[in-house]
Amino acid sequence: MMNIKDIDILTLIPQKRPFVMIDRLLSCNDTEATTDLIIKEDNLFCKDGFFLETGIMENIAQTCAARIGYINMYQKDENIKIGVIGSIKDLIITKLPKVGSQLITKIKVLSEVFSITLVEAEVYDNKELLARCEMKISLTDKEI
Repeated sequence: MMNIKDIDILTLIPQKRPFVMIDRLLSCNDTEATTDLIIKEDNLFCKDGFFLETGIMENIAQTCAARIGYINMYQKDENIKIGVIGSIKDLIITKLPKVGSQLITKIKVLSEVFSITLVEAEVYDNKELLARCEMKISLTDKEI
């Protein structure tokens, strides 16, 4: 069986380079997923050596997309549907990560009703919590 970390992330999410804000899916099940990202200087969301707030939000959204992509592709054998951010609630960013940092992003599903998923997300840099929020993702009928 294939190691989840070896799956090409581009097969799980609709985004294409240079707009990809996750490197690997580290773990995934029905209710949780974890990804990583090593922040490079040429990242679209880097400015003055820091990864910006918008990049952190996109990183969380793409972690949600990777979870859905993995479940659809490897558990349900279905096409991957495209999701959009419905809302972001209680976003707290305590610190912007520097270029070279490895982000670990963890999401936990709080509820799933029809095509709407509500997750709790946390973003870490070397075990230091940098950001947290609740994010609502709505799946569309469009597929990748």
